[in-house]
Amino acid sequence: MRICTAQLPTVLRRENYRNKMKKLSVSLSGHQTSISMEPEFIDALRKIAQAHRRSVAAIIGEIDAGRGERNLSSAIRVWILQHKD
Repeated sequence: MRICTAQLPTVLRRENYRNKMKKLSVSLSGHQTSISMEPEFIDALRKIAQAHRRSVAAIIGEIDAGRGERNLSSAIRVWILQHKD
């Protein structure tokens, strides 16, 4: 029997979404920051950083500096899409 997620209470859908998120801790401008993203994006960010021989923190620092009003997690996702090989 399949259950459509639209039939689930909002709380259960939210909890399922949260369980898929991972936290990435980095230091930005001397402040410790925790970023929540899907594990696939964190893995992609790490692979791109490794391929460019840069640290994840350095890349996130650049993204943070140029993100404008966009939230940091969203800015990172967009950056990954733009830099994925």
